[in-house]
Amino acid sequence: MENKDNMENIEIISCQIIAASGGAKSSYIEAIGLAKEGKFDEAESMIKEGAKIYIQGHEAHAQLLQMSAEGNLEIPLLLMHAEDQMMNCETMKIVAEEMIGQYRQMEKLSREIQSMKG
Repeated sequence: MENKDNMENIEIISCQIIAASGGAKSSYIEAIGLAKEGKFDEAESMIKEGAKIYIQGHEAHAQLLQMSAEGNLEIPLLLMHAEDQMMNCETMKIVAEEMIGQYRQMEKLSREIQSMKG
């Protein structure tokens, strides 16, 4: 019975990680769209919102690390998926931050070109 309870706990934690990573990743993708529209303050706000959501997944992940340190962790497929989602989320944040910077630069250059023409 203890093994079954442990597996259920791992599944719950894995789902928490997946949900938090997915929510954070969505915020990062939304931030890119906002930056593309020139809404940089809103884009930065979405990055911060995504980071807050991601912390929830990171906290759940810490529970798994503790279980692993205690020798109470088997690696089910759902957990592998959760880990994958976390890694993808971290990558998406980096990409979003870089793209926001690029859109800022493009807007600045566009304004400079327009001022030179006018």
